[in-house]
Amino acid sequence: MDNENELILRIALDTPLRRVFDYLPPPCGVAPCGVAPGGVPSGGVPSASAVAPAFRPGIRVRVPFGRRQLIGVLVDVAAGSDIPTAKLRAAVEVIDAEPVFDPVTLELLRFAADYYHHPIGEVIAAALPAALRDGQAPHERIESWSLTALGRSELQARTSRRPRARQRAVLSALAERGPAPLEALGIPVRRAELARFAEHGWVEATWSSPSTPLIVARPPDVALTDEQARVVAAIRASKDQFAAHLLYGVTGSGKTEVYLRAIEAVLEDGAQALVLVPEIALTPQLVARFRARFSAGIAVLHSGLSNTERRDAWRSAHLGRARIVIGARSAIFTSLPRLRLIVVDEEHDASYKQQEGFRYSARDLAVWRAQRAGIPVLLGSATPSLETLDNAAQGRYTKWRLPQRPGESAPPHLALVDLRKCASEQGLSQPAMQAMSQHLESGGQIIVFLNRRGYAPALFCTACGWAAACAHCDARLTLHRRAAQLRCHHCGAVRPVPAACDACAAPLNPVGQGTERIEETLTRLFPEAPLARLDRDTAGGRGAMETLLERVASGAARILVGTQMITKGHHFPEVSLVLVLDADQGLFASDFRATERLAQTIIQVAGRAGRGARSGEVLIQTAFPEHPLLTRLIAGGYEDFALRALEERRAAGWPPYSRLALLRGEARDEARLDEFLRAAGAVGTRLAQPTIKVLGPAPALMARRADHYRAHILVEALGRAALQRFLKPWLSEIERLPGPPNLRWSIDVDPLEVD
Repeated sequence: MDNENELILRIALDTPLRRVFDYLPPPCGVAPCGVAPGGVPSGGVPSASAVAPAFRPGIRVRVPFGRRQLIGVLVDVAAGSDIPTAKLRAAVEVIDAEPVFDPVTLELLRFAADYYHHPIGEVIAAALPAALRDGQAPHERIESWSLTALGRSELQARTSRRPRARQRAVLSALAERGPAPLEALGIPVRRAELARFAEHGWVEATWSSPSTPLIVARPPDVALTDEQARVVAAIRASKDQFAAHLLYGVTGSGKTEVYLRAIEAVLEDGAQALVLVPEIALTPQLVARFRARFSAGIAVLHSGLSNTERRDAWRSAHLGRARIVIGARSAIFTSLPRLRLIVVDEEHDASYKQQEGFRYSARDLAVWRAQRAGIPVLLGSATPSLETLDNAAQGRYTKWRLPQRPGESAPPHLALVDLRKCASEQGLSQPAMQAMSQHLESGGQIIVFLNRRGYAPALFCTACGWAAACAHCDARLTLHRRAAQLRCHHCGAVRPVPAACDACAAPLNPVGQGTERIEETLTRLFPEAPLARLDRDTAGGRGAMETLLERVASGAARILVGTQMITKGHHFPEVSLVLVLDADQGLFASDFRATERLAQTIIQVAGRAGRGARSGEVLIQTAFPEHPLLTRLIAGGYEDFALRALEERRAAGWPPYSRLALLRGEARDEARLDEFLRAAGAVGTRLAQPTIKVLGPAPALMARRADHYRAHILVEALGRAALQRFLKPWLSEIERLPGPPNLRWSIDVDPLEVD
């Protein structure tokens, strides 16, 4: 190290390399040498970079990288570098005067990159809107135009240089309304036109920051139950310290009202709250309920936003104008300088775990962020994950029960329908059809749940046994009859529906049921009952989800057929019957979490019934009515199931009684992929301590997908610390191993699926 006392900037860049990059400061010192594109809006407003900043972690810096220039984020300042000064390049400019992340958020990003072993530059880049990654200012400026003294003189001139009619109209509007933004002048005018007037000195632009809205909490329309009041009081009492609260409430027990009351206290202190939901596109009712309670100051963040919408919501949160941020998993990385409460709704939901790229758990990071910030976190669910229940049992979380629905609503009655003893038609048993007739006659609504979209999961030839298979995956193609297509739900491949068997030219038969086929059957059986179908095929367009749900909420649709989408937080008071058509999908799956997910799904979808004045009934169709999971759910509810499941996990040594990591690899060359993973496994075996097991490699459950072969290595450790100590040197050596062309590999810490 020959530059021991040199000021070194350590920059995180959006690259797949697991490291930061050392740079010297810009050659003109601490002050920036130039202006970033987008840093100065047209009209001459200085960006934050026009103010000489200190080198504070969290500011953006433009640096040379190869033949390009990239914008990165400063994560550290060091007194020296392992690289000789002569080989270090200088940064081009400092873009920000103030960090674009508050200190806790920046610390969270660094922790997440380290814990999940993902390149820190990619982690930080993913936390910023695209506009800020491109150098736009983190603050919003409102441009207002006004008439100058020269412009007023021009407007009043009575000489031959009297302004033309168009100029007079614009100048008159400015004289009457200015200073005002462009859209508030009352006449159609382009900015370029005002810019020309500014060149003559007739008008000028001024800039200001938007004002923080006054937020009014409207009075609640319900009174808290004693149980709800105790939870709210406990959260308010812990507002200035870390505390993890588990709100374990049956479906319809009023968890959302607890969230709203707890957030009211945060707003009274002038602070911010973050509300995480599994999938924001699936929970419009939750957002609507917050907006009905609070007059302003709500920002929504999720992947369905445009770049401009995401930028504006992020700015509002970062600058404190948004006092409540509601978002999907990526919202956990939002900069919130005055954050005082985090709520994780439906904390059990698998959607909180990112399954591609940067594989993080937003729920787990929410707890970590709350701990570092010294604030409470509230985890709510009717079916908490086994890990969360174990944390409560160990005293790490405080568990609060909401065992009953408020008012006159009673829990629904659950019953099993034995498919071995009942005749059925296209997946609908006779008891199910009879129950539907009764509930429709009495004015109730019905939800039919089947977690399989499309018309039929297979197209089969009864003559020779041929089945339509994906040419790129080890999977069968799903028939989508309305679109006249066969689709692969794994790689997206599509082909037309063949007129006859490819092998023997015999007729083909659709086998099994999907939501589209159930919709067809129900339309035929109950032609007088309007029906809506909610799955990925019907809810793909912008606003389609809201339109479908509004049909159900208004009563225009009497029957709702859907997949997993209908289980998430929807409140339909008139629903009196829920049918679970295929409860057997998860009973015999290979993944150790399959039964937990199945139990959660059944309880969640069952909870849509009987939420209003009508009593609720739930019928669960199964060919295995004696299965312990189903009998426990019916007899003892979710809590009894969870206690037994935790005992089984402890005996088997599965999480939460161990820690897992999964090294996934995929390549077009199956043999060379196997060689790479075997070499990685050998390195792992050499590095492993007695508390570490390295298992595999083994093929994935679907060994070929999208023309890539897939396999993995499972690492099992007795504790989190032991696993982390093992992973860092192991991954460092794996990065140096030779592999096949187009090899893709990733590490998944705390995987939800071991497939």
